[in-house]
Amino acid sequence: MTTKVTPDAPNSHLEHTHDFLGANHGRNERRVRAVIALTVAMMVVEIVAGLAYGSMALVADGLHMSTHAAAMLIAAGAYFYARKHVANPRFTFGTGKFGDLAGFASAVILALIALFIGYESLLRLTDPVPIAFGQAIGVAVVGLVVNLASAWLLKDDHSHDHGHHHAHHDHSHGGHDNNLRSAYLHVFADALTSILAIVALALGSLYGWTWLDPMMGIVGALVIAHWSLGLVRSAGGVLLDYVPPGEDLPEEIRSAIETGDDRITDLHVWQVGPGHHAAIVSIATSRPLPLASYRAKLAHIHDLSHLTLEVEAT
Repeated sequence: MTTKVTPDAPNSHLEHTHDFLGANHGRNERRVRAVIALTVAMMVVEIVAGLAYGSMALVADGLHMSTHAAAMLIAAGAYFYARKHVANPRFTFGTGKFGDLAGFASAVILALIALFIGYESLLRLTDPVPIAFGQAIGVAVVGLVVNLASAWLLKDDHSHDHGHHHAHHDHSHGGHDNNLRSAYLHVFADALTSILAIVALALGSLYGWTWLDPMMGIVGALVIAHWSLGLVRSAGGVLLDYVPPGEDLPEEIRSAIETGDDRITDLHVWQVGPGHHAAIVSIATSRPLPLASYRAKLAHIHDLSHLTLEVEAT
């Protein structure tokens, strides 16, 4: 019985790194910083105007922005820390998961925001206050423009799902960045709240439906809570090394290795960063091949960035 172990990536030789940052890590970090600046500027305007004009939806939008700015600071910090410590050997599998950790934290913040808006809106339903509709609508429109610009800056190929995790393994987009996705959902939640505020204020000014303003706050809270749950599932799954349904990487590895007499007896696959996966593959065979042969069989799987092979002769 013989055992051979190699921790090499499929296309590497003897040396390898643990740089598992996403392909667009630097670009995403710069965009998050730009959106933070926009958000902080607008949140001050909206909170002050909402209090002055008596609109709960407008105050809610401004409070959104303050908490979302804090959440995006978490995202920016995660990008920075992951980049600065990418070569730190104490991070056994690199720093690629920092974005998922930040995304999970942002999802919790989104859930708390939804609870706060729902609570405040219920209070406003039972105790309505006068609303200066014209001024409030003007500020809400400006807030919507800022939110849409921010969402455009943060949008990538995976952001359109608004909290729904697409589990299908995709080799062409560089991986799913939960850190960017969380920042995107925060500003998109702001945009949604701005839209609901504009609708509520417009109808309220036309028909005197002051109850519609807090009702829109409740609707927004429910939608944001739904997005938060999707992000918790996605980021939490990565942190717990969960292989989601529809992820075909394990099947790809099995189909590539299990030819002839070779059989996989133990297989572990997990994500170590956006677009990067690691795998431990134990193979039992009566005719062992050189380790380079097994690595060559997996070389076409570009998302497989770190590979440990064990071959046992039977």
